[in-house]
Amino acid sequence: MLGLGIIGWIIIGGLAGWIASKFMGTDAQQGIVLNIVVGVVGGLLGGFLLKLFGVDVEGGGLIFSFLTCLAGAAILLFLVKLVTGRRSVH
Repeated sequence: MLGLGIIGWIIIGGLAGWIASKFMGTDAQQGIVLNIVVGVVGGLLGGFLLKLFGVDVEGGGLIFSFLTCLAGAAILLFLVKLVTGRRSVH
């Protein structure tokens, strides 16, 4: 994804973050900026996890980069929901 440049990161990250937020049910709490941040950080997280499993992420192409961002963003939102989830008050 490094070949895409900053505009590519913003577009792919924003789209992946928005789709992941729809999938994870957090879209109502997020705006466009947070969707972009979640997508870009998700791409970094997804790339890191794929490298841990021995997947070559360098030459994956645009679709592979998008799917990596999408998966990473969904994982990131899941982890955030775990940490900040609903706490019942008795």
